[in-house]
Amino acid sequence: MAESALPTRADYGAVYPITTRWEDNDIYGHINNVVYYSYFDTAANQYLIEEGGLDPQDGTIVGFVVNSGCQYHAPIAHPEQVEAGVRVEHLGNSSVRYGIGIFKAGREEACAHGHFVHVFVERAENRSVPIPEKLRSALARIHTGE
Repeated sequence: MAESALPTRADYGAVYPITTRWEDNDIYGHINNVVYYSYFDTAANQYLIEEGGLDPQDGTIVGFVVNSGCQYHAPIAHPEQVEAGVRVEHLGNSSVRYGIGIFKAGREEACAHGHFVHVFVERAENRSVPIPEKLRSALARIHTGE
């Protein structure tokens, strides 16, 4: 992806539909900026659950978000349908940096894109651990390189 170009669907290894809600709109009539982070979290965790076997309720290993950022390009408003693209930009020993793109349904260019970082921890000890192999394998499938 060129630095000045907006991300497109082709830049992401997995894409998930997200239904906007009335409460997502702010006083200006579009999706509030903080809601995009919820979309990021939803899409990345859906990938981890479906493809990597993550069990956020009862699993011994969980991912904690430690860093995030977003750039906004075009507004979205409820009741529009949106889709979130997910990719892995960096795969470390105990952490992963996701790239997430938010798209209006059927559109090729992102309305917003950003990142967040998960550090995987052992739930009981609350300490970072190496990414389990099943999760690592799933993350590697959508890894775009360093």
